[in-house]
Amino acid sequence: MLLEFLNEIYPGEDNFNAAPTESIPVLHTNDSGEVQITPMRWWLTPSWAREPSTQYSMFNAKSETAGSSPAFRGPYANRRCVVPVSGFYEWCRQQGQKVPYLIQGQQEQPLLLAGLWDSWSPRGGAGEVASLLSFTLLTTAAHEEMQAIHHRQPIFLTVEQAKSWLDMSIPTVQLEPLFASKLPVPLNGNPVSTWVNSARNKDARCYQVIGPVLQIQATH
Repeated sequence: MLLEFLNEIYPGEDNFNAAPTESIPVLHTNDSGEVQITPMRWWLTPSWAREPSTQYSMFNAKSETAGSSPAFRGPYANRRCVVPVSGFYEWCRQQGQKVPYLIQGQQEQPLLLAGLWDSWSPRGGAGEVASLLSFTLLTTAAHEEMQAIHHRQPIFLTVEQAKSWLDMSIPTVQLEPLFASKLPVPLNGNPVSTWVNSARNKDARCYQVIGPVLQIQATH
């Protein structure tokens, strides 16, 4: 069933350079216990916030501290999500410059990333304003295979692990072993141009490989 959802990604134009605050399709469990896919803003706004803000970096959350953070502990306990992506960018410092790498599965399979989501509504019942759904990606220390590119990495999930992550009858504390630094599938680190440094650029030039590919082996 989860793989079927991946073939029904929220329709829209191809986006090869999604940036924080943009809307991205996210898998989550609704109040009826059913998994659905919904576009959400990539920058979590806690339900208790006065208003949406980008004052603090809320697009990523450290798995080591998310359970105790005022901003993330509510979603950590009750609102987990999975973000399916074809790849993601990391910037590696080389000779004093930041070089962007596109990280993708070697077989071009979707990558399933663990996240948290929340629903925010304006205070005071300001008319028929829809709730803002937003999410953050959980990160962990990079596995040694990834450290050549970056010291942190997303939490990768297999399909079976993603099903457990979306099963809200399982307490998050029981799923914390998923936070280990691991790579469930072999990856390619594709060096790409600094064209991706601008979030305005969304076209195919973002993923054109411009140098030797770094092969990253799977670990378990």
